[in-house]
Amino acid sequence: MNVSLATFPFLSATLLSCIVGLVTILLIPGRRKDLIRWVSACFSGISLVLSIYLFAAYDRTQGGLQFVEKITWVKSLGIQYFNAADGFDLPLILLTGIVHFTGVLSMWELERRVKEFFALYFVLVTGVFGFFMSMDLFFLFVWYDVSLFPMYPLIVIWGSTRKEYGGMKLFLYLLFGSALILPAMIYLFVQSGGVGFDIPSLIQPGTFSPFQQKFAFLFLYLGFGILAGVWPFHTWSPSGHVAAPTSVSMVHAGVLMKLGAFGVLRVAIFLCPLGWEYWAPWMAVLATIGIIYGVLVGLVQKDLKFVVAYSSVSHMGIVGLGLATVTAEGLSGAVFQMFAHGIMTALLFSSVGYFHDRTDTKSIPELGGMSRIMPVASTYFIVGALAGMGVPGFANFWAELTVILSSLRVYPISGVTAILALVVSALFMLRVVQQTFYGATNERFAKLPDVTPGLGVPRIILIATLLLFGFFPSLMLDLIHASVFPFMEGLPK
Repeated sequence: MNVSLATFPFLSATLLSCIVGLVTILLIPGRRKDLIRWVSACFSGISLVLSIYLFAAYDRTQGGLQFVEKITWVKSLGIQYFNAADGFDLPLILLTGIVHFTGVLSMWELERRVKEFFALYFVLVTGVFGFFMSMDLFFLFVWYDVSLFPMYPLIVIWGSTRKEYGGMKLFLYLLFGSALILPAMIYLFVQSGGVGFDIPSLIQPGTFSPFQQKFAFLFLYLGFGILAGVWPFHTWSPSGHVAAPTSVSMVHAGVLMKLGAFGVLRVAIFLCPLGWEYWAPWMAVLATIGIIYGVLVGLVQKDLKFVVAYSSVSHMGIVGLGLATVTAEGLSGAVFQMFAHGIMTALLFSSVGYFHDRTDTKSIPELGGMSRIMPVASTYFIVGALAGMGVPGFANFWAELTVILSSLRVYPISGVTAILALVVSALFMLRVVQQTFYGATNERFAKLPDVTPGLGVPRIILIATLLLFGFFPSLMLDLIHASVFPFMEGLPK
């Protein structure tokens, strides 16, 4: 067995913090709800600290893969436990750490089947972390499925609003996506001569012919694109978001959809760059339709969670448009948008979940005048909405600006359309804010308490993150550029 580890295996330690947390939760009797909550917060806090360390410790001047951990597992098939991270992975690892921790805190008041909920939640997050740090195709696919498996029980048991329908629809769509990804990976493995599943080795020029890349890219893009919410395969997303409990909606829209977009980047684009260039115009068309569709359908929604959900479809279209530009700026903007949208949408779903838990409704006409009843909780949502509108000072502004500037050069019509869609999106979000927080007060909710300082902590963390990268975007862009520019320079000419 060949073993190659960094001085300290920080990536594996991040994974282990979730696995040990899961085992500890399973060992605690179900009646000890407070202990389960504190253990969940402790281990999710450890994974957050490790993800922050990884983000800060990455040597941006050196670039490339760092924190490398490699252990041969099945030598005859070339399968390795191979973890590493670069400027593409680390924003997503940090995003997962933040959403994981704040998701646990957002579910602090859960009373029903607390042990089972947090156990499944930790399984989901373990799969997400593993996916973002794996450099072996086999393990990457295993982690992908590990992250998808808990979604169905989490939605059906703890969800609301047609939860059986939402959970089953999500499960079937994502199963179909996996059915497209697996044969494409096997095809690439066979065409490479069976040298292994090592991604850095497979991306060497000449490994795959132009035809093989065009063929495999289509399957990989569609397979991962389903999870990324690419139009017209997005329909599982709004119903899944609305049916899921608060923290699962946060992980679902904040992180899980990024698995799909990151899969397109790390697997489809990295292994099949010629296929990427060939299919890019079609990717741009689908992304542009997704941006418009999310905005227009969101305009007529009366359910606050559906508004956020369709807004996510539109914002994920920005990610798709960035990936379709085949430029360094577009890729940088897409990765930044994955991070910024993940934090912003987690904040919005966390806030909506708070209102729903207190009022038992998500209907916008019923939630009138909430700013006078719950001013602090309303402020959290409004801040998230401002970030979603692309207001300067939030991370989303830089991410969307980078993608749009790039797309205006490559696809002017798509770029202009995206700008118009974002303007309309801002107007309809302002309408939602006006009707929900500043309309006539619903007397039924007049005596409801505002959010407590303890429950406000996860929302404050998310807002602080948006502001940090909004005022200091170079913290993120410099990291992404350290990997984007070398990758683009190495593409076949």
